Order: sequence, then C-alpha cells, then structure tokens
Amino acid sequence: MALDLSMPILVVDDYQTMVRIIRNLLKQLGFEEVDDASDGTAALARMKGRKYGLVISDWNMEPMTGYELLRHVRADEGLRTTPFIMVTAESKTENVIAAKKAGVNNYIVKPFNAATLKSKIEAVCGS
Repeated sequence: MALDLSMPILVVDDYQTMVRIIRNLLKQLGFEEVDDASDGTAALARMKGRKYGLVISDWNMEPMTGYELLRHVRADEGLRTTPFIMVTAESKTENVIAAKKAGVNNYIVKPFNAATLKSKIEAVCGS
C-alpha cells in the first residue's frame, strides 16, 4: 500500500519556523492536507474536531509537551489509534524509551531532511 498523500497531517510545534520547515518538507513529499498547532493543548482541540492520518509532534513545548500530548492521545478512546511521530533535538535513550512505552509509532531527531521524514512516515503509515 502506497502512502495516502490526501490524509490530513497535524504538525505540532511551538516554534513556528519548525512548523514551516516540516510543512514544506511534507509538501515536497506530496502531502497537501497539513494543519498545525502550537502546543499539545491546541493539538488535542484540533484532534477532537478532525480525524488525522498522522500527528508529527515536537517533544519540547510549553505548556503541554509532545510527550504529554502522546499520553493524552493514547488514553483517548477516539484518538488512540492515530499514528504519532515524535520530533526532538535530543536523542537521549531515556526519552526514546519513555516515548516508546507511551505508544509513539516513530521518532525523528532534528535536524532531518525530506528523505528521513518520508522513511519515517512510510514506516508508520505505509506498507
């Protein structure tokens, strides 16, 4: 099964420049339906109103971190199956382990390029 380029994707990051970078990378890959949220709380509100095919979230945000967002998503009956990729500048083993335990589907360490993003999305949403 090929990637569904029409699936809506939610990008969550409190740093607008990073949102723009990820948005542009997704566009390069052919994804058109990209929404964004500036933190976990805003992301949850968006997720209640629209079913996303994928969430790409930064780890370090205020007031709700990407890790807390992931835990909320996995605890919510209606959202728990949403594919979730965590983005972080830190590749600390304990963070990776915590995210895996909380149910993250994949993990990307910044900086990354379109090829890396594509392979992570394919691993989560592709065949």
